[in-house]
Amino acid sequence: MYQRLRDLREDKDLTQQELATLLKVSQTTYSRYESGVLDIPSSSLIKLAEFYKTSIDFLVGLTNNKRPYR
Repeated sequence: MYQRLRDLREDKDLTQQELATLLKVSQTTYSRYESGVLDIPSSSLIKLAEFYKTSIDFLVGLTNNKRPYR
């Protein structure tokens, strides 16, 4: 799951700070999300899924299908 978050961010050429700003957390907190040290709140998962136009299931590794649900 955590590698997937990093891969998505890097595919869009974004920094951790830019994603942290989107989620309204510090860069350190976002870094801890990506490394798996800190669990990601559901509200942040929703924002990330909307931002990346994918599903939460994809973000957390329950599916390899990037398409969001209808």
